[in-house]
Amino acid sequence: MTELIRLSKRMSELGLCSRREADEWIAKGWVRVDGKVIAELGTKILPHQKITIERQAAAEQSKRVTILINKPVGYVSGQAEDGYLPAIALIKPENRWSECKVNTSFHPTQLRSLVPAGRLDIDSVGLLILTQDGRIAKKLIGENSEVEKEYLVRVVYNKPGRLPDSDLRLLNHGLSLDGKKLLPAQVRWQNDDQLQFILKEGKKRQIRRMCEMVGLKVVGLKRVRIGKVRLGKLPEGQWRYLRDDEPFN
Repeated sequence: MTELIRLSKRMSELGLCSRREADEWIAKGWVRVDGKVIAELGTKILPHQKITIERQAAAEQSKRVTILINKPVGYVSGQAEDGYLPAIALIKPENRWSECKVNTSFHPTQLRSLVPAGRLDIDSVGLLILTQDGRIAKKLIGENSEVEKEYLVRVVYNKPGRLPDSDLRLLNHGLSLDGKKLLPAQVRWQNDDQLQFILKEGKKRQIRRMCEMVGLKVVGLKRVRIGKVRLGKLPEGQWRYLRDDEPFN
């Protein structure tokens, strides 16, 4: 016998929207199952049942924005903490990059439900994505996300000589954090004091902690790419809209 599944969860699995969005749409009467409007939150359905959404939901979703920001040091990714400003505080008309190619006018309503899709710690700089679109958030930080994140990491070795090749191999695969083995990474030298890291996960302060394990101190960390979307020439402290022709994968 096929198990019943919560409607909002099934909608998220199908990539229609996030679970939060699904609940909003259900409450507004915008979701049908096998042609019947479902307006009760928590409704469960069978996986094979046909879900359709009203045009209003699709129209509302199309208005949702995704923003790229080049986060400076001293800003936190999410909620304000310990007196530090969140990166969203930088999203105002005067900080919009003059070379932004998207023909969208800024409006304060775009800041509502705009959440960071992944973290970048207070001491790090570079590409941070903030989005109102639950589908993008799920793609970038969902449990099964396969999207690569690329970082340039300036380091100092606190032991004599150079980092042994065996420790570089450990950075690529073999380390554990919080009792859990890390996924394979791609780590290689860019020059004498800078490493390139490509990861498919993002545990808290992961790169700094990985480096500490092999005797490296991180003195600078910059995220330059998420999936196929690059930081490029976006100046520090400025932002732009994600273009329609910029898929993450």
